Amino acid sequence: MTLLRVAALGDSLTEGLGDPAPGGGWRGWAALLAAGLAPLAEAVDLHNLAVSGARAADVARIQLPTALAHRPHLASVLVGANDTLRASYDIDAVTADLDAVMAELSAGGTVLLTACLPDPGRLLRLPGPLARPLARRMRSVNEVVHALSERYAAVHVHAAEADWIDDPRMWSVDRLHPSERGHRALAREFHTVLAAHGTAAGPAPTPEPESAAPSRAAQTWWMATKGTRWVAERCTDLLPDLLRLAAAEARQHDPRALDLAAARRTAAALAAVSDSDSNPARGLRAVS
Repeated sequence: MTLLRVAALGDSLTEGLGDPAPGGGWRGWAALLAAGLAPLAEAVDLHNLAVSGARAADVARIQLPTALAHRPHLASVLVGANDTLRASYDIDAVTADLDAVMAELSAGGTVLLTACLPDPGRLLRLPGPLARPLARRMRSVNEVVHALSERYAAVHVHAAEADWIDDPRMWSVDRLHPSERGHRALAREFHTVLAAHGTAAGPAPTPEPESAAPSRAAQTWWMATKGTRWVAERCTDLLPDLLRLAAAEARQHDPRALDLAAARRTAAALAAVSDSDSNPARGLRAVS
């Protein structure tokens, strides 16, 4: 039996947070998708390398070498949201790291899976002055993902625009990670596009959860323990930076000027990695 080797790179979304595995730990959309890539689930060898909190640099420097050693036929690269949630956010660095990851995987003939991601501020329902800078950052990251996905012929899902994004049932109590239902929705979207490319030969994941949704008491306990710690970690790093950005937003009479400045920085970041002569993988089509 020929194994279909799959590598999943990224952060907590791909690690599976929000979708508890029956035997403990997390399952997530990547495992749900892998089960439907071949007629027999055991014909798929999934290496999920994603780690909660990972940024683009972590994927490039830590996860990529392990993925390359796995010699995957298919590899998902979903990362960038954590970069937008850090004071150290740098679209030039994010772009360079994502380009390096996709280039090296594509050079080995790996089919890439990518997705544009929803804005964290929208999911958290932050007030406008705090939400707009985050939204601007996420738009920039998504623009980079779109451009690089086209460059490397990736199989792309427009998750940022999916109908299910605004359905509260699709999200876990922290509002940032999908619930089991949400993970299933993302896996089904990937399965649909992969089936159209002739890459997914097994059944699509079912949309309905196998497990009951966590009780209100369980959700409250999670927020009081792990959720509170997550918020505290982000507040010490992100909140001062968001307040700085919110102040800049207030001083700017025309918000479009800030949008334009972000667009220019994103275009410059993409231009910096656009030299085809310096990248042997550029121009190869990973999907026939």
